[in-house]
Amino acid sequence: MDIFDEYRKALKAGQKEYKESVAAKEYPYALVLDDIIPDILSLQQINVGTLEIPIELIVGTKTAGRHTSFSKSFLPLLDVETEFSMKWARLCDAHLSDTGITDPIRVFEYYGKFYVQEGNKRVSVMRYFGATTILAQVTRIMPVNNGSAQYQLYQEFLDFYQKAPLYFMQFTVPGSYKKLFFVLDMVDKEWSEDFIQRMRSSYARFVRTMQGVLKLKKLTKADAMLLFLQYHPFEDLHKMAPDALKKAIAALQPDVNMAEQPSPVALSADPTINNKKSFYEKLLSRSRMLRVAFIYERNPEVSRWAKGHDEGRKYLETVFPKRVETIVYTDAVPGFKTDALIAQAVEDGADVIFTTTPPLMGATLRCAAKYPNVVMMNCSVDMPYPNVRTYYGRVYEAKFITGAIAGAMARDGRIGYIGSYPIFGVPAGINAFALGARLVNPDVQIDLEWSCCTVDCFDIFRKKGISVVSNRDIPTPGNLDPTYGTLIMQPDGTYTSLASPVWHWGKLYEILIRSILDGSWDQEQNEYGKRAINYWWGMRSGVIDVQLNKSLPEGVAALARILRRQLRDGMLDPFARTIIDQNGIQRNDGSHVFSHEELLHMDWFVDFVHGSLPEFDTILPMAKNMVQHLGVYRDELQQRKDI
Repeated sequence: MDIFDEYRKALKAGQKEYKESVAAKEYPYALVLDDIIPDILSLQQINVGTLEIPIELIVGTKTAGRHTSFSKSFLPLLDVETEFSMKWARLCDAHLSDTGITDPIRVFEYYGKFYVQEGNKRVSVMRYFGATTILAQVTRIMPVNNGSAQYQLYQEFLDFYQKAPLYFMQFTVPGSYKKLFFVLDMVDKEWSEDFIQRMRSSYARFVRTMQGVLKLKKLTKADAMLLFLQYHPFEDLHKMAPDALKKAIAALQPDVNMAEQPSPVALSADPTINNKKSFYEKLLSRSRMLRVAFIYERNPEVSRWAKGHDEGRKYLETVFPKRVETIVYTDAVPGFKTDALIAQAVEDGADVIFTTTPPLMGATLRCAAKYPNVVMMNCSVDMPYPNVRTYYGRVYEAKFITGAIAGAMARDGRIGYIGSYPIFGVPAGINAFALGARLVNPDVQIDLEWSCCTVDCFDIFRKKGISVVSNRDIPTPGNLDPTYGTLIMQPDGTYTSLASPVWHWGKLYEILIRSILDGSWDQEQNEYGKRAINYWWGMRSGVIDVQLNKSLPEGVAALARILRRQLRDGMLDPFARTIIDQNGIQRNDGSHVFSHEELLHMDWFVDFVHGSLPEFDTILPMAKNMVQHLGVYRDELQQRKDI
């Protein structure tokens, strides 16, 4: 082999990369650490030791002396007739010999990237020949805490490195290392040398397989591997046949595209209307009915939640009697039975599948990857998955109305509120209720308890002498249940419901199915691009409403109807006023309009609400699954393996 021919090939590749960088208006050379941190001597330096480091993480040189001799990936840029090329060729010859290049290079590590102090040409030769690692003496430069997300992420990496010295696990989003521990089931466990080696080999196999299959622009390969592990167990990286693994990795592209968006989740606050016929409507007009499957975690006979969705399913059949038929699957056990039920629905010819609780999202995601031609939706919100759209109700508007009713009926100004779960949208509902009560009573105070923590909240309020209480909403239109909505506890132990927010699941399902039939579904995908679409609809859509007790005093009922009309017409914003939170912080001076994203992620309470978000450890076991999926502090929880 002519080693100078190898240099010419490397030079040609380097010149090509240089030109591509210039054309893309990117810096075409290796970076210089001294330019990034001129006062490097003032920073703490730690001797990490001699170890194999990933060549792809070598991004620059320590000093500016030779940095223009290399393209940004360390391919040579100097002509063949130079001393540089002769030294490069001799190193090439050494690399191809029986012993190879054995002397470690010397590098500085800063924010997880490496800058060469000694051994630039060794890096260039090894990189040209496709080596993935190189032996290096590593000195770590500790950055100054500037409060940035980059610093936070690096601190998370250092904590991870203490357990698993794996430099290639470089993420772009804070919290990713914690997720990695949980998807690997390695929380509070020691990383043995055997397991660390399995991680190395698994990562290497993932990277080899993804080449030419998965396109990354902003994410790292470790980010992509974490996405894979949220769908598949770690063992699959060893056990999957090559073709099956390649197919599974290719299926991650929509998730990658979504994750690389500035705002990965798009909230749809109101339905989209389209008058063009979609593929489904054209298909159904010629041949058959649209088959829609509903999968319930429990049975409608024992679960009010499932019953509400089942009433919505029946309503759907009455709206589209000749175009839609529905199928029901019950008792879907997350992590055990749900995948099989979804597969059965697909086998039974389902075109659309609704999974009706957040814990069913894991199975829905897995099956969406397996059956890309079937539309799948999950009843949840703020889920960053482009293959599965989610839907939920914006109930805070109705809570504002029932709060006004409670404020009018609580003569002593004391009102109890029973929160369901500390999940997305619930704090906004509590605050809207409180602001509605203050609308009619400037001295009102709200006591907050949580049914996910306490068996009998009513008893707590009874002992406090509080008789007007807001409890859970009624799941479907119909008779007011005495213990639902805003109610009065009578001295004789009976209850009278005054009003309640109500969920029209049938209306929601009608809008979603109609969007598939009329083409709005496809139009929204074009509008929102590669982001995950979450439907969060309120009173204007008809999905959320308020049901009043006929025995309400006429003046109170009239006020409720006025508020209802203004909210539906978009003329009233419950949060358009001066708002002070429990810590004395002014959240609104009256001029700010909260975005839907701000309202959904609200995690604070107004100053006259007495109570707080419950700690996760205080939540009853039966409620923890819901909070782990949709809790407002979800990202701070030690997340379990996706089920």
